[in-house]
Amino acid sequence: MKVLALSGSLRTGSTNTALLAAAAELAPDSMEIRLFEGLALLPHFNPDLEHEINPAVEVWRSALRNCSGLIISTPEYAHGIPGALKNALDWVVGSGETVDLPIALFNASIRSRYAIESLKEILRTMAGRIVPEACIALPLLGKNPSVNEIVTDPSLAASIRTALELFKAAITK
Repeated sequence: MKVLALSGSLRTGSTNTALLAAAAELAPDSMEIRLFEGLALLPHFNPDLEHEINPAVEVWRSALRNCSGLIISTPEYAHGIPGALKNALDWVVGSGETVDLPIALFNASIRSRYAIESLKEILRTMAGRIVPEACIALPLLGKNPSVNEIVTDPSLAASIRTALELFKAAITK
């Protein structure tokens, strides 16, 4: 089972990206989690160009078409999702790659509720299938943990493993 992970942050030392990398290390044996690394390469969405071939957009759409599920972890900026993440989602509204795609939302801050609620609304509008039982919020804000620190923390690792097992079960239903 191939799962795509998308960090809404472009920051090099992003806690959200570290969280997703940790999830990749903690994934069940039958689940392969691959981090999408082309978010910064996507051009600004323009409906006039939606049907033209753009290599970065094609890589993004192909990654979504070839996965069994999507995990998104994003920071909250001004009570919303980062523009780069919204841009990526805009590129697949019309092409439909998220229709009925199982989606889990990981949150690196238990305080970032507005972004997650906004993201849920966007994904529901795009007909994505959010798996509530696989969505988690972890208290990582301000700690800047490394991937290894997340993986080796018993409480964090247990939360991530449980969410991934629930996500796997929802995908295979």
